[in-house]
Amino acid sequence: MFEPDLLKDRSILITGGGTGLGRAMALRAAVLGAGVFLVGRREAPLEDTAKAIVERGGRAGWATADVRDFGAVERAVDRAWKELGSLDSLINNAAGNFLARTERLSPNAFAAVVGIVLEGSFHSTLAVARRWIEAERPGCVLNIVATYAASGSPYVVPSASAKAGVLAMTKSLAVEWARYHIRLNAIAPGPFPTEGAWSRLIPTPEAERAWLEEHPMRRFGRHSELADLAAYLLSAPAEYINGACVTIDGGASACAQGGFTHLVDAPAEFWEAVERERRRTP
Repeated sequence: MFEPDLLKDRSILITGGGTGLGRAMALRAAVLGAGVFLVGRREAPLEDTAKAIVERGGRAGWATADVRDFGAVERAVDRAWKELGSLDSLINNAAGNFLARTERLSPNAFAAVVGIVLEGSFHSTLAVARRWIEAERPGCVLNIVATYAASGSPYVVPSASAKAGVLAMTKSLAVEWARYHIRLNAIAPGPFPTEGAWSRLIPTPEAERAWLEEHPMRRFGRHSELADLAAYLLSAPAEYINGACVTIDGGASACAQGGFTHLVDAPAEFWEAVERERRRTP
C-alpha cells in the first residue's frame, strides 16, 4: 500500500519533528512525497532533519518555537504556509516526560509537561484549523498520545494527565469539525526507544531487561513501524477514519495494566538512579 506517491502533494507540519519519532515520521512522509515542515525548540536537530530530507530529494523547512506560546506557534504556521504553499496535515508530536514520585513533583514540573503536551497540541491544532475552516479546506490532525492516555499511569502523572486531555480533545474535535472535513485521530505508542526520553523513563539496563521480560513480543517498537502507521492515517485510503486512537505496542497493554504500574514496588535505589539521571539530562 505504501506507493512512492502515497502522500504526493501533501504538506505536513510536525511538532517535535527534529528527533526521535518526529524525525522518523518526517523522513517517511517525505519519502512518500509529502512536503514537511518541522517545529521544535532546538535549532540543530530541526536543521539536520530538514537537510536529510532535502538531500534525499524531498521538500522540507523548519522553525524554532515553544509550542506553549500560541503566538510562536502561529508564526511557525505562517512560515510553514509560505514555504510549502499551504498545509493540509498536522502531527502533534512534541512532548515532555520523566519518571517521578508524584509527591516530590513541583507544580512547575507538572505545568511544564502539561504545557508542552496538552496546551501545545491545542495551540497547533487551533492555529491550522482556523485557517482550514476560513478557507473551506479539508485537513487532518494526528496526535501522538500514549497507551496510558486511557488508563492513567503512576510515576508519569503529568504526562498521563496531559495525554488523556489530548485524547479527549481528539475525539471531541473529530465530531465537532467533521462538518468542515477536518479529521482528527491519535496514535498511542507503547515503548519505543528514543533519544533523550528513553534514559529518563528507562534509566538502567536492569529496568530495560525487566520491561522486555514482561512484554509479550519480547521487544520494543521500531520507529519505522510507527512512521508507517502515521503515514497511513494521514493518507487518502484512511479518509473514513476519524476520532480513532490506534494502539501500537506489540500487545503490551492488552495483557497488563499498562504504563509504569510495574514500578509500584521499586526499591529506593531505583528512584535514586532515576533522580540522578534526571539531574544529568539537559
